Amino acid sequence: QVQLVESGGGSVQPGGSLSLSCAASGSIFSINIMGWSRQAPGSPRDLVATINRSGTTNYADSVKGRFTISRDNAKNTVYLQMSSLKPEDTAVYYCTADVLRIGDPSWYDYWGQGTQVTVSS
Repeated sequence: QVQLVESGGGSVQPGGSLSLSCAASGSIFSINIMGWSRQAPGSPRDLVATINRSGTTNYADSVKGRFTISRDNAKNTVYLQMSSLKPEDTAVYYCTADVLRIGDPSWYDYWGQGTQVTVSS
């Protein structure tokens, strides 16, 4: 089995900062792209940021300049640093990973359980 475990969600005031972490564990041989998506109530799930194994990043326009995605390949962990947070950033944030499992030639997409981020006064 492969599992993604997220941490760091919570509540913060507008203009504040928050950092999320997501660690992948299990029968993992390699991880290609890792990323974060979010879903606000009544809205579709949107991509926030992605990062490949070599460190190339991609961001949604709505978070560009405020959020930073990074990863530690040795720890199979991806991070999301969120700054200058706005109420519209309030959503459930999901970690994703494209995983090559030990003894299996196929790549699989995995999702974390989701963590709530609330930005309010």
